[in-house]
Amino acid sequence: MHYQHNFETASRNAYDGDAHGDSTITGKIAALINSEGSAVHHHVRLLISLAADRTVQPNAPLADAAHYLCLMHGHFPGIMDHAANHCADNVARRWLIEACEGFARERAYIARLSVELGPVPSTRGHAGSDSIVLQLRHALDMLAQSDRHGCAIGAAVTLALDWRGVRRLMDHAAIRIGLDPIKCILPDDEDSRKVLRGIAGDEASERAIIFGARQLLRQHHSLWDLLDDRALARSAETARLSGKISGGSHSA
Repeated sequence: MHYQHNFETASRNAYDGDAHGDSTITGKIAALINSEGSAVHHHVRLLISLAADRTVQPNAPLADAAHYLCLMHGHFPGIMDHAANHCADNVARRWLIEACEGFARERAYIARLSVELGPVPSTRGHAGSDSIVLQLRHALDMLAQSDRHGCAIGAAVTLALDWRGVRRLMDHAAIRIGLDPIKCILPDDEDSRKVLRGIAGDEASERAIIFGARQLLRQHHSLWDLLDDRALARSAETARLSGKISGGSHSA
């Protein structure tokens, strides 16, 4: 599966937003998150379901998710920090200062979950997985350092909005292993929407915001696809080994 999205080949259709719904910038971003965000990805939903199911042992897939979230978003400087360093708009900078502080707390939370959930489960192609996620992370870092007005803030605000779905998974994982979820202090959704409205002063800026938003969501989607493929690979390996053991016992 091809995980990394190439910005250079992105179609102009990627800027069109929600053709049948709210035509404002906030409506277009909301439509993107509702259709392409982490909360609606099937693997995120599966992990939340597993974390809530006391009849199964979900630590392996949850540890996998925590490790790769940490690899993708646990570094400094991250998306919020890069965007803050490349933004001259006063309203956006105030939002970004708050977002940087909030996301520093999220990085610490991810790191703790990664430790508490245990080691990364053995999976075929592990080294390749690390390389893929580092490529996704690099793509996000480049996006957040874009000089195109609206692109970096579009990615940063969308990260804050999409993080609600990621955070729900993290909190379920924390509860499952006996940890109390910490309070999220990222800017609230209304403040985020105000920033989008303030930045989208013309068509070019709006298109850049939507481009940044869509690329952020695509990198997240690629991460969840990768984790889903890793889970399937582990299941296939378990089934193969079970078959060999079963076959060996019959031949004996």
